Amino acid sequence: MNRTALAGIVLMLAALVGGGLYLLQMGPGDDRFAQCRSGRIGGDPAQLGGPFTLIDETGATVTDRDVITGPTLIYFGYSFCPDVCPLDNARNAEAVHLLDARGYQVLPVFISIDPGRDTPELLAEFTGYMHPRMLGLTGTPEQVRAASRAYRTFYSVQDMEDPYYLIDHSTFTYLAFPDLGVVEVFGRDMTPEEMADRVACFADSFRVKLTHPR
Repeated sequence: MNRTALAGIVLMLAALVGGGLYLLQMGPGDDRFAQCRSGRIGGDPAQLGGPFTLIDETGATVTDRDVITGPTLIYFGYSFCPDVCPLDNARNAEAVHLLDARGYQVLPVFISIDPGRDTPELLAEFTGYMHPRMLGLTGTPEQVRAASRAYRTFYSVQDMEDPYYLIDHSTFTYLAFPDLGVVEVFGRDMTPEEMADRVACFADSFRVKLTHPR
């Protein structure tokens, strides 16, 4: 791994650790979602997430307010990813299917960090394999970088000269609610069943089961 990639990972971990320390400093009555947290990975909503402007699968420009209208699972990756992204998004999709069966409608979102190759049409094909409600988002390189910075994610292209280039990137899934932003961060070790249970707990604590327009 090159020095740039290593530096990015260190900065990302520092942000997540800072968010975890924030949660540990809060009193029991200050965190409305305390009973839903595992304590493994945490994030302060004031530090993780934020405004973004991107392009959806139809080519329309959307903002975070258009996308996060209810419980939302957000993952940053790319459709040409050979292993991690398909597995993580399949896990997220399965968790959403389990939540659908329990009456919770959660929106799974896939934000591409590869705007040079991930067109809206390609994203629609990728997300269509995962879940009928999964939303793919792309944008200009500047828009994607801004969204990545807002969520403290990391990505680095290995070799732009290679048409089959790979991208090193973080692999967290973010649970966000409207007006609150990110309330939890899930790692790769989370099973679909565990994720569904945790998301349901957060949704119940939020006291809202919103229906997405998609």
